Amino acid sequence: MRWRLWLGERRLRIASGLVIFVYVTSHFLNHAAGNISIAAMEVAVHWQTSFWQSPPATAVLYAAVLVHPGLGLWAFYARRHHGWTAGEIWQLALGLTIPPLIMSHIVGTRLSQTMFETWNGYGQVLARLWVLDPAHGVQQTVVLAIAWVHGCIGLYYWLRLQRWFAAVGPVLLGLAVAVPLLALLGFYRGSVEIQGLFADPAWRAENWVEGEIGTAAQGAVLYQVWLGLLAGYFGLIGLVLAARGVRTWREQRFAGVTVRYPGGRRVRVPLGYSVLEASRVGRIAHASVCGGRGRCSTCRVQVVAGEDGIASASAAEAAVLERIGAGVGVRLACQIRPRLNVTVVPLVPAQGAAAGRATGARRVARGPEERFIVVMVVDMRNSTAMAENRMPFDTVFIVDRFVDAIGRAIRDAGGRANQFTGDGVFALFGIEAGAAEACRQALAAVAGIGRNVEAMNAALSDPLGAAPGVPVRFGIGVHGGMAVVGEIGFEASRIFTALGDPANVASRLEKLSKTWAAEAVVSEAVWQAGGFGEDGRRETAEMAGRQGRLEVRVIARAAGLERDRN
Repeated sequence: MRWRLWLGERRLRIASGLVIFVYVTSHFLNHAAGNISIAAMEVAVHWQTSFWQSPPATAVLYAAVLVHPGLGLWAFYARRHHGWTAGEIWQLALGLTIPPLIMSHIVGTRLSQTMFETWNGYGQVLARLWVLDPAHGVQQTVVLAIAWVHGCIGLYYWLRLQRWFAAVGPVLLGLAVAVPLLALLGFYRGSVEIQGLFADPAWRAENWVEGEIGTAAQGAVLYQVWLGLLAGYFGLIGLVLAARGVRTWREQRFAGVTVRYPGGRRVRVPLGYSVLEASRVGRIAHASVCGGRGRCSTCRVQVVAGEDGIASASAAEAAVLERIGAGVGVRLACQIRPRLNVTVVPLVPAQGAAAGRATGARRVARGPEERFIVVMVVDMRNSTAMAENRMPFDTVFIVDRFVDAIGRAIRDAGGRANQFTGDGVFALFGIEAGAAEACRQALAAVAGIGRNVEAMNAALSDPLGAAPGVPVRFGIGVHGGMAVVGEIGFEASRIFTALGDPANVASRLEKLSKTWAAEAVVSEAVWQAGGFGEDGRRETAEMAGRQGRLEVRVIARAAGLERDRN
């Protein structure tokens, strides 16, 4: 089963994309050598070509160049609804832009060398790009940026699901910015140097000769090859669009299947639609947390009739069904595309707001999603003892003031306090921000909570409140990582929350703050990403049911936190 999964479409797309990204990275490092000199670029490209032009590396690279865009076009053809996220749209648009922009460069360098045995070192390439045709140089600069952004988006969608991503994410982000900047700066410095060299007749006599750059006749042949490749590429895209149109027309005119549901409901859809898509077309509530991508089991159905018209489960679907211990006849609605009429029974009820989202593809795409989130758990200390010594309404008054102080600090920092349990608060950061910003917001909220509670204690110096000698105490736990965020609950009593490791760890860190007599315990990864210097002391926490020890920062007084400005 594992080997079948590795041969699946998604694995091939990731593997081929990684090969291309490594190649692009090596190209960027070559350009970065331009910050030293063109001679350094020539040395770097020698080592790069020694590797990539070896028979094994060439075979792997060419296979990746064919497979990766081919799978992208296939996915565009196969996808039947357009509930894409903004990141997916950008990734597709950038990916389709790269081939036509890079073709002329490939034809003029690698293909010219293969066909006519010309030599295109960095000196010749830079002269052609920045002296003879500066517009072409700008084009290559643009395509380098596009290729890098496209690859980084793909890597993010892949790596963000890993448990360790929260710790290394800031480092990867730094590299994602530093590498292209160094490459573009080296490319620019190389262009400045080549303009001086090209003005030297001795350099041109040695480097700008037909044996190095090719003849005019050879250039005409390469130009025709480039036009042919360009026409073929756009023709291929046109064929994909035409194939989608023909498929839709044939399915609507000549073919269709009926999907029957409990209660006598039925939906007629074109042949090729999945059962989940049929539910959306018929506005039938159907749970689907992952949005129909086969990454959860919430859309599973029991196939009551028509199983002969359904293909066997793919390796990916079989792995999900095996993991949940599905019985005979249970399939994922998003993965089965019946060829004959079929009767199904959804096994996971879709209720409340979830049902509303399940009735429309565009709304489902904005439903529960997996993303980096920072979770904060805040709790009042000794609230039980306080309730025993005061009248109930007096206790409610103090708790209300406490929760208000917490909520204002979280809101002002950019977070969302979404759950209130008595004298406790559960808050999320990063719902509409990146990972680094979410960490900064959470730590700013810790400091804000400290200041607000100190002000509250000073104001409540009457018999209702805590006297200066016995102030209201609190504990905070903060941790970040990948989690599923979305609404859960029953009917109108639904809340937007996060489920996953960050919530569990933050709750345990809040309890540890009592053990360590501190006001806050923050995981070290969040602390470093938030940029709050070296305040507090470092500890390691061991948590039952979680592998390894977690490095944390223990803060005795939250109000004293200040962000490191250096």
